[in-house]
Amino acid sequence: MKLDDSIGFLINRTGRRVTQLLSNRLASSEVTTEQWSVLARLCEEEGISQKDLAVRVSKDQTNVTRILDQLERKGLVVRQVNPEDRRSYLPRVTEMGRSVYEAVAPLEEEAVSLVTEDLSPSELSALKELLNRIAANASKHLGDKLD
Repeated sequence: MKLDDSIGFLINRTGRRVTQLLSNRLASSEVTTEQWSVLARLCEEEGISQKDLAVRVSKDQTNVTRILDQLERKGLVVRQVNPEDRRSYLPRVTEMGRSVYEAVAPLEEEAVSLVTEDLSPSELSALKELLNRIAANASKHLGDKLD
């Protein structure tokens, strides 16, 4: 099989290009693409543990801890001890973090619009469904769960 026929290669190449475009769009903001995914997920799902956050952004816990350290230094998140498990923390978005999220969300939406500009709504829906199925299949064979 040729490399250009490999689904893994195509998904990886596409992901890198989309990330590069988003990175260009976010250059004037206070967050990187990695920080954006964590900040956005926390805005969507307030009160989740760092462990759950790592699963929900598909990053390992060490990387999520590093990203949260960066976001905390910027004043965009705070970490509170989990009252149900004092060994874990619940990251929370600050008021400034929510403001940054609201300013950056349109930049992310613009980048997604640019890369999907010639896809019909039904094609975009099918693409999302197929990518989710591929990710679920990979998770199944890795023996982990995909949230």
